Amino acid sequence: MSRVAVLKGGRSLERQVSLRSGARVEDALERLGHEVTAIDVGPDLIDRLEQAAPEVAFVALHGRDGEDGTVQELLEILGVPYTGSGVPASIRSMDKVLTKHALREAGVATPDFFSLGESAFRELGAAEALPAIERRLEFPIVVKPAGQGSALGIKFARTPADVPSALIAAFSYDQKVLFERHVAGRDLAVSVLEEAGRPVALPIVEAVPRDEDFYDFEARYEIGRTAFVCPAEVPAAVAERARELSLATYRALGCAGVARVDLMLEDATEDLYVLELNTIPGLTETSLLPQAAEAAGIGFDALVGRVLELAGSRAPAAS
Repeated sequence: MSRVAVLKGGRSLERQVSLRSGARVEDALERLGHEVTAIDVGPDLIDRLEQAAPEVAFVALHGRDGEDGTVQELLEILGVPYTGSGVPASIRSMDKVLTKHALREAGVATPDFFSLGESAFRELGAAEALPAIERRLEFPIVVKPAGQGSALGIKFARTPADVPSALIAAFSYDQKVLFERHVAGRDLAVSVLEEAGRPVALPIVEAVPRDEDFYDFEARYEIGRTAFVCPAEVPAAVAERARELSLATYRALGCAGVARVDLMLEDATEDLYVLELNTIPGLTETSLLPQAAEAAGIGFDALVGRVLELAGSRAPAAS
């Protein structure tokens, strides 16, 4: 039995999802016999951690402060082992632009993109470059904030007239936006879970939105808005390539323990493209990691137990 602090909630826009993930983790850890302290992360985090004196922290904190390396840095300072990836991998994976540059350097296919910050529009007249971006990427274009998860702030621009409102939406979530070539096809996710010191790709999950043509935040988290197929019904060669790309992404970003890689299988070409990697996959009733683990014969409690065990496998940060 271990003393485990479950970090959840926080003040990010993914707070409600995090609370749901954290609650399910707490129940599983208690069933596994651990002493659990639930912490809704806020300004008293350090005090609460020092009072609880956990042997390990289970990070179920989605979004900013949870997935961007912030809480990981604090846990490193306090000397508390924690689940999931370390600080550098968290920083790289949370920023979609950093992720895509790392993927390009590693030779992993990702949709063509450009990225601009608010200052480029305010101080450098970047709005005048929008027609060139539109020509280079061709419509439709996906416009998304660089540093949000759970499909928050993502807009689908079908024509030039859609771009201004898409930009406003993206900039409401982040100071940097990503313009990405839209890949028309099937939305796949490959969860990666370490086993015996090496990352293993779990069965592929396909997300199929009902009555919609774009997988947004609401479609992802509201029960009934999306159908999930696991294992995804794709050709064996495609499944193998998806697993290879996901493991390459996991390694390129320096992840540890567990992660989820989101990909698109293009209808026209059957090419696969990596969109992003999530270092703290959701653990809600509709989340993809638990579905993939279940398909691999790993129940929810066993999954939580495995992630907890992996917390001590990461090399300690330099002092």
